[in-house]
Amino acid sequence: MTKTTTEIDQKNTDQVNFIAKTLSDKKAENIRIMDLRGVTTLADYFIICSSASDVHAKTLADEVSEKVKDEYSEKPWRKEGLEIRRWIILDYVHIVVHIFNGETRQYYGLERMWNDAKITTYTD
Repeated sequence: MTKTTTEIDQKNTDQVNFIAKTLSDKKAENIRIMDLRGVTTLADYFIICSSASDVHAKTLADEVSEKVKDEYSEKPWRKEGLEIRRWIILDYVHIVVHIFNGETRQYYGLERMWNDAKITTYTD
């Protein structure tokens, strides 16, 4: 059975909230959800957060990967930055998770670059 656009949108929204909560539960800082639908075809959502250290960044990435695999049976299509840990990317195609250290996040400023997206600060 083929899923409708509404069903896909709901699944993506549920998954975005699940990922944001997972990051929050592991003490990620300044979690932002960027709704990119209608802005780009690159992804539907970016989830951006900051880590307290490079070890914390790796822990956040591992936790998201494991929990999404358990809950949604999905693995990231691509992972980047796990060695250096200043900017880790988990690409789930429609959802891309960006885990930054504070300095790198400020430097690249994804929120400024994509300021035409709807940006929500996650709080649980």
